[in-house]
Amino acid sequence: MKHSSLLRACRPHLLVLAGGVVFWLLFLLLRPQRAVMNWIIDHLTTPWKQGISWLFCLMPWSGMELCIAAGVVVAVWLIVRCVRRFRKEGKEILCRTLLIFCCAGILIYDGFCLLWGINYYGDSFSDKSGLTAEPVSAEQLYLTTRYYADLAGSLAGEVARDEDGAFAVSRKEIFAEAETVYEGISSRWSFLETPWRQPKGMIFSKIMSLTNFTGVYFPFTGESNLNVDSPACLLPSTIAHELAHQKNIAPEQEANFVAVLACRESGQTVYAYSGALLAYIYLGNALYQADRELWKEVYQSLDPLVRQDLDENNAYWARWETRTAQAAEAIYTGFLQSYGQELGMKSYGACVDLLVAEYLEGIE
Repeated sequence: MKHSSLLRACRPHLLVLAGGVVFWLLFLLLRPQRAVMNWIIDHLTTPWKQGISWLFCLMPWSGMELCIAAGVVVAVWLIVRCVRRFRKEGKEILCRTLLIFCCAGILIYDGFCLLWGINYYGDSFSDKSGLTAEPVSAEQLYLTTRYYADLAGSLAGEVARDEDGAFAVSRKEIFAEAETVYEGISSRWSFLETPWRQPKGMIFSKIMSLTNFTGVYFPFTGESNLNVDSPACLLPSTIAHELAHQKNIAPEQEANFVAVLACRESGQTVYAYSGALLAYIYLGNALYQADRELWKEVYQSLDPLVRQDLDENNAYWARWETRTAQAAEAIYTGFLQSYGQELGMKSYGACVDLLVAEYLEGIE
């Protein structure tokens, strides 16, 4: 086939690809304009996501998993079709197939930028709440860590446990109680009051564990998707974290902070315990780096049931420490950095500053 004929055959795909690139460049150009980002978020993307999430909320299973499964089927079909027709159509079918994949890739990425990436450049939780993260001293970190360690200890015996003392609240019960988890904190910050959307447990949760994910917010369907294979003691706080993303809290460190406070103020023992456990993990890791002796003092004071739950969680994730998990973490770190989250996966620990700030504000 002549180059001119090949170009004509591929022209529609090239136009779509060019349009996708132009949209991406426009996003790069406009993202420093916070007022523009806020307008798009408030008037375009949020109404769309609330509408589409209502639709997918009618289904008991994850729309994200259906989309991924459908994408895999279509991709395999395109590859098989290309192989079968290669002898007859040669370069034309190969070029068209490659361009279809490129077009799909850029359009999916553009959609992700519009529906989710844009939230990294609008007003943050700190902007809306007025609560700012400041550098903290080891003593302030110690006091906050001790507070959440004691809170977890006071609640550890109140949640259901089996004969061995292991956390035994059913995942079904945890999902059933999720609807009211934000009622307490929404009275404090009204911008967190949004329409309820049921979080979804994923069928392929073990694949999530393989890539070191406990939950994923999928903006194309507006769903919170949860890993239901990992230890249940942290499932409530993970649900609260993914629901924070549904409320347009994009940065991971802020979503963690909001999740902890939502759980703590929920009035539900299981969620309050899970939130305190999550807070202790991040605060404890930070305190360990800041002052190992102070960390040791807090750790030794932990309730034995809290230690048991932490040990179970650590043991579970130790089984999934693979090259696949490391590769997934590297990819996700790059993703966060592409949206200005310079700390990458380490940015999860930045919620510590907000936890300390909120704790100190409460005791003043």
